[in-house]
Amino acid sequence: MVRAAVLPAVSAPLDVTSIVLPEPGPGQVRVRLAAAGVCHSDLSLSNGTLRQPVPAVLGHEGAGTVVGVGEGVTAVAPGDRVVLNWAPSCGECHFCARLSEPWLCARANEATTTPYASTRSGDGLYPGLSVAAFAEETIVPQRAVLPVPDGVPLEDAALLGCAVLTGYGAVHHSARVRAGESVVVHGVGGVGLATLQSARLAGAGQIIAVDVSPEKEELARAAGATDYVLASETTAKSVRALTEGGHGADVAVECVGRAATIRAAWDSTRRGGRVTVVGIGGKDERVSFSALEVFHFARTLRGCVYGDSDPARDVPLLAEHVRAGRLDLRALVTDRITLDGVSDAFEAMRAGRGGRALVVF
Repeated sequence: MVRAAVLPAVSAPLDVTSIVLPEPGPGQVRVRLAAAGVCHSDLSLSNGTLRQPVPAVLGHEGAGTVVGVGEGVTAVAPGDRVVLNWAPSCGECHFCARLSEPWLCARANEATTTPYASTRSGDGLYPGLSVAAFAEETIVPQRAVLPVPDGVPLEDAALLGCAVLTGYGAVHHSARVRAGESVVVHGVGGVGLATLQSARLAGAGQIIAVDVSPEKEELARAAGATDYVLASETTAKSVRALTEGGHGADVAVECVGRAATIRAAWDSTRRGGRVTVVGIGGKDERVSFSALEVFHFARTLRGCVYGDSDPARDVPLLAEHVRAGRLDLRALVTDRITLDGVSDAFEAMRAGRGGRALVVF
């Protein structure tokens, strides 16, 4: 029996209770969590924006220690420190094998549809985004664990599993920010803060942060923002006024997932600018553009899944940046909480407060 935060039904309150976790089966790994980040995607899973079989244990950004392995597991052994990968690539599908785009793996979330544990009454529990990190321990496929590189504290390593990979990848893989370019980041949550740090790491000349909360300005500037704009109906105009010649930013990264902020990100870039959408919006959120403006502004708009990252390649690279002091993982965390505090962290996200809440076990 282990304690976990269970989502009994879509939009229902989380229930922190004991669950029954079996021994790992063939190809599976049992991990004792050290920490798990509370991501906006978890909120999207809980409210039905993203599909998730229920009852489920959410949480997909985590790190811990291997405590058991099933038959055939060769990648890790008990005692190994690992970071969890919520979108493990199969290496065989069209996206992995032919296109070399593992972040779009067709089988990445297949574990989500199969119960991995059970309630005390015997009902099956599904793993949120295949990981189920809001629990003292979890069971995942062996391809969903990556070794934590030396020199990275285990609690901090949890952030590598989503926020940092996504923010870093949005800047370096998707938008491909070049030294000296101007970047505007819409949304200063955990991913937004990682994006700001990554823009600084890329050598961006001007880094503008946009958020609805004035309290986040200090966080944003500490992460690398040179300017801060409070989101409003005139956000795009305010951003353009800060840029050279009033033309707009070279690159915009949207970390909210709302039609209004996607549109604001588009409008805040220059002609020929690049817009990367990281935020996960609802299917009813509609963004519209006129045919004339698409031609005239010649901007590029693209989505970004998991930062277009290959965790096996990028986690060691990020760890090197951490060890060298170029990335500060602890600066992303605004609240360290217990498992019982996840519901309050969800409320903070709904209200637009804070950066990353980290569940510390």
